[in-house]
Amino acid sequence: MGVIPVLEYHLIGERESRWSRHWQRFAKDLELLHARGYRPITVRQLVRKQVDVGAGLSPVVITFDDASPGQFRYVQRGDSLVVDPTSAVGVWEAFAAKHPEWRGRGVFCVLPGASEGHAFFGDKGIQGQQTSWRHRKIAHLVKTGHEICNHTLWHANLSRMSDAVVQEQIARAQLAVDSAVGGYPVRTMALPLGMWPKNRSLLTAGSWRDAKSGKEHRYSIDAVLMVAGGPSKSPFDPEFNPLKIPRVQVFGNELESLLDQLDRRGLRFVSHGTSSAK
Repeated sequence: MGVIPVLEYHLIGERESRWSRHWQRFAKDLELLHARGYRPITVRQLVRKQVDVGAGLSPVVITFDDASPGQFRYVQRGDSLVVDPTSAVGVWEAFAAKHPEWRGRGVFCVLPGASEGHAFFGDKGIQGQQTSWRHRKIAHLVKTGHEICNHTLWHANLSRMSDAVVQEQIARAQLAVDSAVGGYPVRTMALPLGMWPKNRSLLTAGSWRDAKSGKEHRYSIDAVLMVAGGPSKSPFDPEFNPLKIPRVQVFGNELESLLDQLDRRGLRFVSHGTSSAK
């Protein structure tokens, strides 16, 4: 059956740390994955068993948590906005220009109402990002083929929330994405801090009623990303659980070590070129 790495990035910037990846190191990560025969798929494709990345190649899922400006930053060039080439999206798009199979297929787990510049990749002038650009960024990601993932409204610790607040955190995050891209189906969620709500069933379906309008908003989730746990089982494996998908945090030499280990132990999933397992 093999396993599939689901990688987890947080801050992308000018330094290396436990939770930050230098943008040049991130560019090298993409080069390493490509050279080792990996090609990106989204969580949605993973859950749907759409892992046919080409015969002899292996799928990898690349996720980004917390929606910081370093993941997607605009810079002004006269009257125009361009993607900062040192942001994760800028690095990704430059790499995709050389390797078209890399277009889109990233997974961005967003926070619409977070503070400190994490609201849809930056606001209020933080790192030069304007509040009015937020919806444009979400629309750009959707248009270019990336997946938008729910990370709650403001990175809430769901284990401490009542059932009502858990549903509000998820539903209002879905609504915020819908405000940017009407009708976009957000079906993946990343657990903030890796903490589960007391009632886990609320992760897959629930509703929140807007007190002002009286309108009820429902949501439905197909996949839940954990904060750690190692590579994921193949979706063809009977033990694969889409509501408990483990991830690998990328820092230091973790990525190189992981790929070496999978090859050494013969564990990596290899595509036949169709949606069948090996």
